[in-house]
Amino acid sequence: MPGRVLVVDDIPPNVKLLEAKLTSEYYDVITADNGLTALELARTQAPDLILLDVMMPGMDGFKVCEKLKEDPNTAHIPVIMVTALSDTADRVRGLQAGADDFLSKPVRDVPLFARVRSLIRLKSLMDAWRVREEASQRMGLANKVVNGASDGASGRVLLVEDNPLDVDTMQSTLRIDHHQTTVIADVDKALEIVSNESFDLGIVSLSLLKGDGLRLCSQIRSAVQESARSLPLLLIAEDDEDLNKIAKALDLGVNDYVMRPLERQELLARVRTQVRRRRYQNRLRLNFEESIAMATTDALTGVFNRRYLDAQLETLVKDSAQNHKPLTIAFCDIDRFKNLNDTYGHGAGDEVLIEFAKRIRRNLRNFDLLARMGGEEFVVVMPDTGPDIAIKVAERLRAKVASERYAVEGLDPLAVTMSVGLATLRPGEDDPLPLLKRADEAMYRAKQGGRNKVVAADLPVEPITEGQD
Repeated sequence: MPGRVLVVDDIPPNVKLLEAKLTSEYYDVITADNGLTALELARTQAPDLILLDVMMPGMDGFKVCEKLKEDPNTAHIPVIMVTALSDTADRVRGLQAGADDFLSKPVRDVPLFARVRSLIRLKSLMDAWRVREEASQRMGLANKVVNGASDGASGRVLLVEDNPLDVDTMQSTLRIDHHQTTVIADVDKALEIVSNESFDLGIVSLSLLKGDGLRLCSQIRSAVQESARSLPLLLIAEDDEDLNKIAKALDLGVNDYVMRPLERQELLARVRTQVRRRRYQNRLRLNFEESIAMATTDALTGVFNRRYLDAQLETLVKDSAQNHKPLTIAFCDIDRFKNLNDTYGHGAGDEVLIEFAKRIRRNLRNFDLLARMGGEEFVVVMPDTGPDIAIKVAERLRAKVASERYAVEGLDPLAVTMSVGLATLRPGEDDPLPLLKRADEAMYRAKQGGRNKVVAADLPVEPITEGQD
Protein backbone atom coordinates (compact mmCIF):
# COMPACT_ATOMS: atom_id res chain seq x y z
CA MET A 1 0.00 0.00 0.00
CA PRO A 2 2.98 2.47 0.05
CA GLY A 3 2.19 5.84 -1.46
CA ARG A 4 3.70 9.29 -1.92
CA VAL A 5 4.56 11.30 1.21
CA LEU A 6 5.45 15.00 1.28
CA VAL A 7 7.84 15.84 4.14
CA VAL A 8 7.93 19.53 5.09
CA ASP A 9 10.62 20.81 7.48
CA ASP A 10 13.10 23.69 7.36
CA ILE A 11 15.83 21.68 9.14
CA PRO A 12 17.67 19.38 6.67
CA PRO A 13 18.65 16.65 9.21
CA ASN A 14 14.99 16.25 10.21
CA VAL A 15 14.00 15.90 6.56
CA LYS A 16 16.74 13.35 5.89
CA LEU A 17 15.76 11.28 8.93
CA LEU A 18 12.07 11.07 7.97
CA GLU A 19 12.97 10.48 4.33
CA ALA A 20 15.21 7.56 5.28
CA LYS A 21 12.57 6.01 7.55
CA LEU A 22 9.83 6.25 4.93
CA THR A 23 11.99 5.16 2.01
CA SER A 24 12.97 2.03 3.93
CA GLU A 25 9.25 1.15 3.95
CA TYR A 26 9.07 1.77 0.17
CA TYR A 27 7.21 5.09 0.30
CA ASP A 28 7.89 7.62 -2.45
CA VAL A 29 9.13 10.73 -0.60
CA ILE A 30 9.17 14.34 -1.82
CA THR A 31 10.40 17.20 0.37
CA ALA A 32 9.94 20.91 0.98
CA ASP A 33 11.78 23.27 3.33
CA ASN A 34 9.12 26.00 3.57
CA GLY A 35 5.38 26.52 3.52
CA LEU A 36 5.04 28.07 0.06
CA THR A 37 6.95 25.24 -1.60
CA ALA A 38 4.88 22.73 0.34
CA LEU A 39 1.63 24.26 -0.94
CA GLU A 40 2.89 24.18 -4.53
CA LEU A 41 4.05 20.54 -4.27
CA ALA A 42 0.75 19.53 -2.67
CA ARG A 43 -1.09 20.95 -5.69
CA THR A 44 1.22 19.60 -8.40
CA GLN A 45 2.60 16.30 -7.06
CA ALA A 46 -0.59 14.83 -5.52
CA PRO A 47 0.92 13.36 -2.33
CA ASP A 48 -1.08 10.79 -0.40
CA LEU A 49 0.04 12.23 2.95
CA ILE A 50 1.84 15.31 4.27
CA LEU A 51 4.20 15.24 7.27
CA LEU A 52 4.29 18.90 8.27
CA ASP A 53 6.63 20.55 10.76
CA VAL A 54 4.95 23.11 13.02
CA MET A 55 7.82 25.50 13.72
CA MET A 56 8.97 27.01 10.42
CA PRO A 57 10.02 30.57 9.57
CA GLY A 58 7.78 32.73 7.45
CA MET A 59 4.71 30.50 7.36
CA ASP A 60 4.34 28.08 10.23
CA GLY A 61 2.76 24.65 10.00
CA PHE A 62 -0.60 25.80 11.34
CA LYS A 63 -0.97 28.37 8.55
CA VAL A 64 0.18 25.89 5.91
CA CYS A 65 -2.37 23.36 7.12
CA GLU A 66 -5.17 25.95 7.01
CA LYS A 67 -4.28 26.87 3.42
CA LEU A 68 -4.15 23.22 2.41
CA LYS A 69 -7.63 22.64 3.78
CA GLU A 70 -9.02 25.80 2.16
CA ASP A 71 -7.93 24.65 -1.32
CA PRO A 72 -10.39 22.11 -2.86
CA ASN A 73 -7.47 20.54 -4.74
CA THR A 74 -5.56 19.70 -1.55
CA ALA A 75 -8.25 19.63 1.17
CA HIS A 76 -8.54 15.83 0.98
CA ILE A 77 -4.82 15.15 1.66
CA PRO A 78 -4.25 13.88 5.24
CA VAL A 79 -1.85 15.98 7.32
CA ILE A 80 0.26 14.82 10.25
CA MET A 81 1.90 17.69 12.13
CA VAL A 82 5.36 16.92 13.51
CA THR A 83 6.39 19.04 16.47
CA ALA A 84 8.53 19.34 19.53
CA LEU A 85 5.68 21.20 21.23
CA SER A 86 3.91 19.26 23.94
CA ASP A 87 1.26 21.79 24.95
CA THR A 88 -2.28 20.47 24.49
CA ALA A 89 -3.35 23.88 23.21
CA ASP A 90 -0.97 23.47 20.25
CA ARG A 91 -2.42 20.06 19.39
CA VAL A 92 -5.92 21.47 19.54
CA ARG A 93 -4.93 24.41 17.35
CA GLY A 94 -3.49 21.99 14.79
CA LEU A 95 -6.58 19.80 14.81
CA GLN A 96 -8.78 22.87 14.37
CA ALA A 97 -6.59 23.88 11.42
CA GLY A 98 -7.42 20.54 9.81
CA ALA A 99 -4.54 18.27 10.86
CA ASP A 100 -5.36 14.60 11.24
CA ASP A 101 -2.80 13.85 13.92
CA PHE A 102 0.32 14.95 15.76
CA LEU A 103 3.65 13.18 16.15
CA SER A 104 6.15 14.38 18.71
CA LYS A 105 9.86 14.74 18.06
CA PRO A 106 11.88 12.58 18.14
CA VAL A 107 9.52 10.59 15.94
CA ARG A 108 9.21 6.95 16.92
CA ASP A 109 8.87 4.32 14.20
CA VAL A 110 5.86 2.40 15.54
CA PRO A 111 3.40 5.34 15.75
CA LEU A 112 4.85 6.90 12.58
CA PHE A 113 4.34 3.90 10.31
CA ALA A 114 1.02 2.93 11.88
CA ARG A 115 -0.37 6.44 11.38
CA VAL A 116 0.98 6.76 7.85
CA ARG A 117 -0.52 3.41 6.79
CA SER A 118 -3.87 4.26 8.39
CA LEU A 119 -4.24 7.70 6.81
CA ILE A 120 -3.09 6.61 3.34
CA ARG A 121 -5.61 3.77 3.47
CA LEU A 122 -8.34 6.25 4.46
CA LYS A 123 -7.35 8.61 1.64
CA SER A 124 -7.53 5.74 -0.87
CA LEU A 125 -11.08 5.00 0.26
CA MET A 126 -12.15 8.63 0.02
CA ASP A 127 -10.44 9.01 -3.37
CA ALA A 128 -12.47 6.08 -4.69
CA TRP A 129 -15.70 7.80 -3.66
CA ARG A 130 -14.55 11.09 -5.21
CA VAL A 131 -13.72 9.37 -8.51
CA ARG A 132 -17.23 7.92 -8.59
CA GLU A 133 -18.69 11.34 -7.81
CA GLU A 134 -16.69 13.02 -10.58
CA ALA A 135 -17.80 10.37 -13.07
CA SER A 136 -21.42 10.94 -12.05
CA GLN A 137 -20.98 14.71 -12.51
CA ARG A 138 -19.52 14.27 -15.99
CA MET A 139 -22.57 12.20 -16.90
CA GLY A 140 -24.84 14.93 -15.50
CA LEU A 141 -26.24 12.55 -12.88
CA ALA A 142 -25.08 14.23 -9.66
CA ASN A 143 -24.14 17.55 -8.11
CA LYS A 144 -20.75 18.12 -6.49
CA VAL A 145 -20.51 17.22 -2.80
CA VAL A 146 -18.63 19.88 -0.82
CA ASN A 147 -16.68 18.98 2.29
CA GLY A 148 -16.95 21.82 4.79
CA ALA A 149 -16.85 22.74 8.46
CA SER A 150 -20.64 22.63 8.59
CA ASP A 151 -20.38 18.84 8.37
CA GLY A 152 -19.15 18.78 11.96
CA ALA A 153 -22.59 19.34 13.44
CA SER A 154 -23.86 17.30 16.36
CA GLY A 155 -23.72 13.58 15.80
CA ARG A 156 -24.73 10.31 17.40
CA VAL A 157 -21.83 8.77 19.34
CA LEU A 158 -21.51 5.27 20.78
CA LEU A 159 -19.27 5.27 23.86
CA VAL A 160 -17.91 1.88 24.95
CA GLU A 161 -16.52 2.55 28.43
CA ASP A 162 -17.02 1.03 31.89
CA ASN A 163 -15.22 3.64 34.00
CA PRO A 164 -17.94 5.89 35.48
CA LEU A 165 -15.60 8.86 35.92
CA ASP A 166 -14.44 8.73 32.29
CA VAL A 167 -18.02 8.27 31.13
CA ASP A 168 -19.08 11.43 32.99
CA THR A 169 -16.11 13.38 31.61
CA MET A 170 -16.70 12.34 28.01
CA GLN A 171 -20.47 12.82 28.13
CA SER A 172 -20.19 16.32 29.59
CA THR A 173 -17.52 17.17 27.00
CA LEU A 174 -19.52 15.85 24.06
CA ARG A 175 -22.58 17.79 25.20
CA ILE A 176 -20.68 20.99 24.40
CA ASP A 177 -21.15 20.19 20.72
CA HIS A 178 -24.63 18.72 21.35
CA HIS A 179 -23.60 15.16 20.48
CA GLN A 180 -26.04 12.44 21.53
CA THR A 181 -24.19 9.74 23.46
CA THR A 182 -25.16 6.11 23.95
CA VAL A 183 -23.06 4.45 26.67
CA ILE A 184 -22.38 0.69 26.58
CA ALA A 185 -20.06 -1.16 28.98
CA ASP A 186 -20.37 -4.63 27.40
CA VAL A 187 -18.53 -5.36 24.14
CA ASP A 188 -21.06 -7.94 22.95
CA LYS A 189 -23.89 -5.49 23.48
CA ALA A 190 -21.87 -2.80 21.71
CA LEU A 191 -21.41 -5.01 18.63
CA GLU A 192 -25.11 -5.78 18.59
CA ILE A 193 -26.18 -2.15 18.78
CA VAL A 194 -23.68 -1.07 16.10
CA SER A 195 -25.10 -3.73 13.79
CA ASN A 196 -28.68 -2.54 14.27
CA GLU A 197 -28.47 1.23 14.76
CA SER A 198 -26.80 4.14 12.99
CA PHE A 199 -23.98 6.14 14.61
CA ASP A 200 -21.61 8.85 13.43
CA LEU A 201 -18.72 7.75 15.66
CA GLY A 202 -17.71 4.96 18.01
CA ILE A 203 -15.43 5.73 20.98
CA VAL A 204 -13.86 2.58 22.46
CA SER A 205 -11.76 2.30 25.61
CA LEU A 206 -8.71 0.04 25.55
CA SER A 207 -8.90 -0.48 29.33
CA LEU A 208 -12.27 -2.16 29.67
CA LEU A 209 -12.49 -4.40 32.73
CA LYS A 210 -14.63 -6.92 30.89
CA GLY A 211 -14.03 -7.46 27.21
CA ASP A 212 -11.34 -6.53 24.72
CA GLY A 213 -11.77 -3.12 23.11
CA LEU A 214 -9.35 -3.96 20.31
CA ARG A 215 -11.23 -7.14 19.45
CA LEU A 216 -14.46 -5.15 19.37
CA CYS A 217 -12.90 -2.77 16.83
CA SER A 218 -11.84 -5.74 14.70
CA GLN A 219 -15.35 -7.23 14.85
CA ILE A 220 -16.92 -3.91 13.84
CA ARG A 221 -14.57 -3.67 10.84
CA SER A 222 -15.62 -7.16 9.71
CA ALA A 223 -19.35 -6.68 10.36
CA VAL A 224 -21.88 -7.70 7.71
CA GLN A 225 -23.57 -4.30 7.66
CA GLU A 226 -21.75 -1.67 5.58
CA SER A 227 -22.82 1.12 7.96
CA ALA A 228 -21.07 -0.72 10.81
CA ARG A 229 -17.92 -1.53 8.82
CA SER A 230 -17.48 2.12 7.84
CA LEU A 231 -18.19 3.57 11.30
CA PRO A 232 -15.33 5.88 12.40
CA LEU A 233 -13.64 4.54 15.53
CA LEU A 234 -11.71 6.56 18.12
CA LEU A 235 -9.70 4.77 20.81
CA ILE A 236 -9.17 5.91 24.39
CA ALA A 237 -5.67 4.71 25.36
CA GLU A 238 -3.25 4.93 28.25
CA ASP A 239 -0.29 7.22 27.63
CA ASP A 240 2.74 5.27 26.26
CA GLU A 241 1.54 1.92 27.65
CA ASP A 242 -0.75 1.22 24.72
CA LEU A 243 1.47 2.31 21.81
CA ASN A 244 1.75 -1.19 20.36
CA LYS A 245 -2.01 -1.70 20.74
CA ILE A 246 -2.62 1.64 19.06
CA ALA A 247 -0.42 0.66 16.13
CA LYS A 248 -2.31 -2.63 15.82
CA ALA A 249 -5.63 -0.80 16.04
CA LEU A 250 -4.69 1.62 13.26
CA ASP A 251 -3.73 -1.33 11.07
CA LEU A 252 -7.13 -2.87 11.83
CA GLY A 253 -8.84 0.27 10.57
CA VAL A 254 -9.34 2.38 13.70
CA ASN A 255 -9.42 6.03 12.66
CA ASP A 256 -7.99 7.94 15.61
CA TYR A 257 -7.04 7.82 19.27
CA VAL A 258 -6.71 10.09 22.31
CA MET A 259 -4.58 9.51 25.38
CA ARG A 260 -5.50 9.61 29.02
CA PRO A 261 -5.70 11.82 30.99
CA LEU A 262 -8.42 13.11 28.70
CA GLU A 263 -8.17 16.73 27.61
CA ARG A 264 -11.60 18.11 26.74
CA GLN A 265 -10.66 20.39 23.86
CA GLU A 266 -8.54 17.76 22.16
CA LEU A 267 -11.30 15.17 22.51
CA LEU A 268 -13.82 17.61 21.02
CA ALA A 269 -11.52 18.50 18.12
CA ARG A 270 -10.90 14.85 17.24
CA VAL A 271 -14.59 13.99 17.49
CA ARG A 272 -15.49 16.93 15.24
CA THR A 273 -13.00 15.74 12.62
CA GLN A 274 -14.38 12.20 12.58
CA VAL A 275 -18.04 13.25 12.53
CA ARG A 276 -17.35 15.74 9.73
CA ARG A 277 -15.53 13.08 7.70
CA ARG A 278 -18.35 10.58 8.30
CA ARG A 279 -20.95 13.08 7.06
CA TYR A 280 -18.87 13.86 3.98
CA GLN A 281 -18.36 10.19 3.14
CA ASN A 282 -22.06 9.47 3.65
CA ARG A 283 -22.99 12.28 1.29
CA LEU A 284 -20.54 11.00 -1.33
CA ARG A 285 -22.04 7.53 -1.04
CA LEU A 286 -25.65 8.76 -1.18
CA ASN A 287 -24.85 11.03 -4.10
CA PHE A 288 -23.34 8.09 -5.97
CA GLU A 289 -26.28 5.85 -5.16
CA GLU A 290 -28.68 8.53 -6.39
CA SER A 291 -26.67 8.92 -9.60
CA ILE A 292 -26.81 5.17 -10.16
CA ALA A 293 -30.55 5.28 -9.59
CA MET A 294 -30.86 8.09 -12.14
CA ALA A 295 -28.79 6.16 -14.66
CA THR A 296 -30.87 3.00 -14.29
CA THR A 297 -34.36 4.41 -13.70
CA ASP A 298 -36.93 5.66 -16.17
CA ALA A 299 -37.45 9.34 -15.37
CA LEU A 300 -41.19 9.35 -16.09
CA THR A 301 -42.48 6.18 -14.44
CA GLY A 302 -39.81 5.49 -11.82
CA VAL A 303 -39.32 1.86 -12.90
CA PHE A 304 -36.03 0.49 -14.25
CA ASN A 305 -34.98 1.56 -17.73
CA ARG A 306 -33.77 -0.35 -20.80
CA ARG A 307 -30.10 0.00 -19.77
CA TYR A 308 -30.72 -1.69 -16.43
CA LEU A 309 -32.92 -4.35 -17.99
CA ASP A 310 -30.26 -5.32 -20.52
CA ALA A 311 -27.61 -5.72 -17.82
CA GLN A 312 -29.79 -7.59 -15.35
CA LEU A 313 -31.53 -9.83 -17.86
CA GLU A 314 -28.21 -11.06 -19.21
CA THR A 315 -27.10 -11.99 -15.69
CA LEU A 316 -30.41 -13.60 -14.78
CA VAL A 317 -30.52 -15.63 -17.97
CA LYS A 318 -26.98 -16.96 -17.49
CA ASP A 319 -27.68 -17.81 -13.84
CA SER A 320 -30.89 -19.62 -14.74
CA ALA A 321 -29.17 -21.58 -17.51
CA GLN A 322 -26.26 -22.60 -15.27
CA ASN A 323 -28.51 -23.60 -12.38
CA HIS A 324 -31.14 -25.27 -14.60
CA LYS A 325 -33.92 -23.06 -13.22
CA PRO A 326 -36.84 -21.65 -15.20
CA LEU A 327 -37.13 -17.98 -16.11
CA THR A 328 -40.00 -16.29 -17.92
CA ILE A 329 -40.42 -12.76 -19.22
CA ALA A 330 -43.60 -10.87 -20.00
CA PHE A 331 -43.59 -8.28 -22.80
CA CYS A 332 -46.39 -5.79 -21.96
CA ASP A 333 -47.72 -3.21 -24.39
CA ILE A 334 -50.56 -0.72 -23.77
CA ASP A 335 -53.30 -1.22 -26.33
CA ARG A 336 -54.00 1.62 -28.79
CA PHE A 337 -51.60 3.94 -26.97
CA LYS A 338 -50.77 5.86 -30.15
CA ASN A 339 -54.47 6.69 -30.62
CA LEU A 340 -54.62 7.88 -27.01
CA ASN A 341 -51.64 10.20 -27.54
CA ASP A 342 -52.97 11.51 -30.85
CA THR A 343 -56.46 12.13 -29.42
CA TYR A 344 -55.72 13.54 -25.95
CA GLY A 345 -52.10 14.71 -26.19
CA HIS A 346 -48.79 13.53 -24.75
CA GLY A 347 -49.58 14.95 -21.33
CA ALA A 348 -52.51 12.57 -21.00
CA GLY A 349 -50.34 9.76 -22.35
CA ASP A 350 -47.72 10.45 -19.68
CA GLU A 351 -50.34 10.32 -16.92
CA VAL A 352 -51.54 6.97 -18.22
CA LEU A 353 -47.98 5.61 -18.35
CA ILE A 354 -47.31 6.66 -14.76
CA GLU A 355 -50.47 5.03 -13.43
CA PHE A 356 -49.96 1.95 -15.62
CA ALA A 357 -46.47 1.41 -14.16
CA LYS A 358 -47.82 1.85 -10.63
CA ARG A 359 -50.47 -0.82 -11.15
CA ILE A 360 -47.96 -3.28 -12.58
CA ARG A 361 -45.45 -2.65 -9.81
CA ARG A 362 -48.04 -2.97 -7.03
CA ASN A 363 -49.09 -6.39 -8.28
CA LEU A 364 -45.72 -7.99 -8.90
CA ARG A 365 -44.00 -10.41 -6.57
CA ASN A 366 -41.11 -8.93 -4.63
CA PHE A 367 -38.49 -10.81 -6.64
CA ASP A 368 -39.86 -9.88 -10.10
CA LEU A 369 -38.26 -7.07 -12.10
CA LEU A 370 -40.17 -4.38 -14.02
CA ALA A 371 -38.53 -2.17 -16.67
CA ARG A 372 -39.72 0.22 -19.34
CA MET A 373 -38.37 -0.67 -22.76
CA GLY A 374 -39.48 2.62 -24.24
CA GLY A 375 -42.75 4.26 -25.28
CA GLU A 376 -45.64 2.14 -24.03
CA GLU A 377 -43.64 -1.10 -23.84
CA PHE A 378 -42.70 -2.67 -20.51
CA VAL A 379 -40.99 -5.94 -19.61
CA VAL A 380 -41.50 -8.04 -16.48
CA VAL A 381 -38.78 -10.55 -15.65
CA MET A 382 -39.91 -13.48 -13.48
CA PRO A 383 -36.96 -15.50 -12.13
CA ASP A 384 -37.44 -19.11 -11.05
CA THR A 385 -40.84 -19.11 -12.79
CA GLY A 386 -42.09 -21.57 -15.36
CA PRO A 387 -44.83 -20.91 -17.95
CA ASP A 388 -47.75 -22.21 -15.85
CA ILE A 389 -47.12 -19.79 -12.96
CA ALA A 390 -46.09 -16.99 -15.33
CA ILE A 391 -49.45 -17.16 -17.13
CA LYS A 392 -51.27 -16.77 -13.80
CA VAL A 393 -49.07 -13.78 -12.85
CA ALA A 394 -49.55 -12.17 -16.25
CA GLU A 395 -53.34 -12.69 -16.15
CA ARG A 396 -53.47 -11.04 -12.76
CA LEU A 397 -51.49 -8.05 -14.08
CA ARG A 398 -53.69 -7.79 -17.17
CA ALA A 399 -56.82 -7.77 -15.02
CA LYS A 400 -55.43 -5.12 -12.63
CA VAL A 401 -54.47 -2.84 -15.51
CA ALA A 402 -57.98 -2.97 -16.95
CA SER A 403 -59.90 -3.11 -13.66
CA GLU A 404 -60.42 0.64 -13.19
CA ARG A 405 -60.42 3.57 -15.58
CA TYR A 406 -57.47 5.97 -15.54
CA ALA A 407 -57.94 9.44 -14.11
CA VAL A 408 -56.47 12.10 -16.44
CA GLU A 409 -56.63 15.79 -15.63
CA GLY A 410 -59.26 17.61 -17.66
CA LEU A 411 -60.71 14.42 -19.17
CA ASP A 412 -63.26 11.80 -18.36
CA PRO A 413 -61.60 8.65 -16.94
CA LEU A 414 -60.02 6.56 -19.70
CA ALA A 415 -60.29 2.80 -20.22
CA VAL A 416 -56.85 1.20 -20.67
CA THR A 417 -55.89 -2.39 -21.44
CA MET A 418 -52.68 -4.16 -22.36
CA SER A 419 -51.52 -7.10 -24.44
CA VAL A 420 -48.93 -9.46 -22.93
CA GLY A 421 -46.53 -11.88 -24.58
CA LEU A 422 -44.77 -14.53 -22.49
CA ALA A 423 -41.60 -16.44 -23.27
CA THR A 424 -39.78 -18.98 -21.10
CA LEU A 425 -36.08 -19.73 -21.27
CA ARG A 426 -35.44 -22.89 -23.26
CA PRO A 427 -33.04 -25.66 -22.14
CA GLY A 428 -29.48 -24.78 -23.14
CA GLU A 429 -30.41 -21.19 -23.96
CA ASP A 430 -28.21 -18.54 -22.30
CA ASP A 431 -28.81 -15.50 -24.51
CA PRO A 432 -31.57 -13.02 -23.59
CA LEU A 433 -32.10 -11.74 -27.16
CA PRO A 434 -34.02 -14.78 -28.52
CA LEU A 435 -36.06 -14.77 -25.30
CA LEU A 436 -37.04 -11.12 -25.78
CA LYS A 437 -37.81 -11.72 -29.44
CA ARG A 438 -40.18 -14.61 -28.68
CA ALA A 439 -41.95 -12.59 -25.98
CA ASP A 440 -42.30 -9.63 -28.37
CA GLU A 441 -43.74 -11.89 -31.08
CA ALA A 442 -46.17 -13.42 -28.57
CA MET A 443 -47.30 -9.93 -27.55
CA TYR A 444 -48.13 -9.08 -31.18
CA ARG A 445 -50.07 -12.32 -31.45
CA ALA A 446 -52.07 -11.16 -28.44
CA LYS A 447 -52.87 -7.94 -30.27
CA GLN A 448 -53.81 -9.87 -33.41
CA GLY A 449 -56.03 -12.07 -31.27
CA GLY A 450 -58.12 -9.14 -30.03
CA ARG A 451 -55.91 -7.29 -27.50
CA ASN A 452 -56.31 -7.31 -23.71
CA LYS A 453 -54.90 -10.84 -23.82
CA VAL A 454 -52.00 -12.92 -22.50
CA VAL A 455 -50.29 -15.16 -25.04
CA ALA A 456 -47.45 -17.56 -24.33
CA ALA A 457 -44.90 -18.21 -27.07
CA ASP A 458 -45.55 -21.27 -29.25
CA LEU A 459 -49.27 -21.35 -28.41
CA PRO A 460 -51.57 -20.62 -31.39
CA VAL A 461 -53.90 -17.61 -31.39
CA GLU A 462 -56.39 -16.97 -34.18
CA PRO A 463 -55.53 -13.66 -35.91
CA ILE A 464 -58.14 -11.00 -36.57
CA THR A 465 -58.10 -8.38 -39.30
CA GLU A 466 -58.04 -5.35 -36.96
CA GLY A 467 -54.79 -3.29 -37.19
CA GLN A 468 -52.01 -3.43 -34.66
CA ASP A 469 -50.65 -0.67 -32.42
